[in-house]
Amino acid sequence: MVSGRDIRLNRITKKGKMVCIPMDHGITNGPIKGLEHTSDLIYQCEDSGLTAVIINKGIIKSLPKTTSIGLITHLSASTSLSPYPNKKVLIGNVADAIRLGSDAVSVHINIGAKEEPEMLEILGMVSDECDEWNVPLLAMMYPRGENIKNPYDPEIVAHVTRIGAEAGADIVKSVYTGDLDSFRSVVKRCPVPIVIAGGPKSKTDADILEMCSNAIEAGARGVTFGRNIFQHDNPSSLVKALYEIVIDKKNYSEVMKNFGQRKRKK
Repeated sequence: MVSGRDIRLNRITKKGKMVCIPMDHGITNGPIKGLEHTSDLIYQCEDSGLTAVIINKGIIKSLPKTTSIGLITHLSASTSLSPYPNKKVLIGNVADAIRLGSDAVSVHINIGAKEEPEMLEILGMVSDECDEWNVPLLAMMYPRGENIKNPYDPEIVAHVTRIGAEAGADIVKSVYTGDLDSFRSVVKRCPVPIVIAGGPKSKTDADILEMCSNAIEAGARGVTFGRNIFQHDNPSSLVKALYEIVIDKKNYSEVMKNFGQRKRKK
């Protein structure tokens, strides 16, 4: 029997895979480059293979028209202006997200920060709400804070992703460890799908696509790339290339070649 959660998961993925742009940065960092007009970017990329976006509730309310892609409402926030930028607090709930027409919700948890206990409490509470409403939960699980010396340490990433799964998330987002073997070990020890974060803006398109390809080969179910897409000079073209790797299962060399040809024709 298909559940409401299954139906909603199908709206934010394709063939069980995800190509997503997180665009919740407006609260954290303000209207940074690429997010001056969030809705424009959504409509620009919705026909290029994008399966979902992560946005704050106010952006959903301000959309001038509906979109064909999955909507994930982000429920937690902090700002770079705060003396406690790693402390994420709730700014919404699952019922709010349903009323707005969202297909899923997300929360951001920083493991290793001194505020970790409060954030774990939030994760557990939102997970219970998602179970009540049959809404998928994407947990952004980051190794970030005073106790984290190396956020890409495979054992730390494995611990962080496992926390998200054990707290009830349907999908866990976290960092890529940097190599196939170590990340494959992370994926194998997490009982729910993992999607990778893009991290800081990459220097080249090749770096972005290679990271995506390696993560997918290691078992990741998709990518949630922010700055690497919305600060790109051709976001929709990059989304198409990511779709080819994640969902069409094309190899990196073929996708990179086609991507380069499309850029030259631009």
